Amino acid sequence: MRSQVRRALWDMVPRDHRESPRALRRRQLVVIAFVLVGAVVLGFSLRTEPGSTQFYVFTLVMAALWTVGAFASGPLHLGRIALRDAHVRPVLTPFVVGAVIVGIFTLGGLLVRSLSFLDPLTAQIRDVLAYTDESSLWVLALITAVNGVAEELFFRGAAYAAVPKHPVTVTTIAYTIATMATGNLMLSFAAVLLGVVVGLERRASGGILAPIITHLTWSLSMLVLLPLIFL
Repeated sequence: MRSQVRRALWDMVPRDHRESPRALRRRQLVVIAFVLVGAVVLGFSLRTEPGSTQFYVFTLVMAALWTVGAFASGPLHLGRIALRDAHVRPVLTPFVVGAVIVGIFTLGGLLVRSLSFLDPLTAQIRDVLAYTDESSLWVLALITAVNGVAEELFFRGAAYAAVPKHPVTVTTIAYTIATMATGNLMLSFAAVLLGVVVGLERRASGGILAPIITHLTWSLSMLVLLPLIFL
């Protein structure tokens, strides 16, 4: 078990993803430009009502923006992890990592709900769940999946590759700041934990496949489990 965790989150597989100074500079400029545009779009999206047509539109626009920015910045890689004497695409391991995060958040949700002095946090979570309460679950699941993939393409794909030093820390902070714009403390806390884990997966595997699988496992599971706990 310990070796699996090390392979998934710590041991870096050999890779040659080096870019010329010119290519790196171009990637950095593209990332900055799309972050600025994304901030504007996010500002407009926060004015929409949960479950409204505008909410869906702005969410999909953000996903499209992150996706276009990711591919426009330069090459993206799926990544590999070590398995015995070979290097393979990470599929099962990031799913297990995502399931562990789901368990942590589920236990945390039960704890928050049971403690009266944490009622403000409970209110924050219920604010998030207003989106699920007023929307079709299947539509929300699709939007959640599309958005999760887009965020990983950009933050663990383009943005990570644009940061020469401490990319796990920098991309986690950037992802958290983007989430903090919602004004929801619980979403920001989730962004920190998720950002660190998928950032370590990106560092270990050298690609975006593991972060995408972990992100989808967590976000889609929470979409179903959190209403059962708090509503």
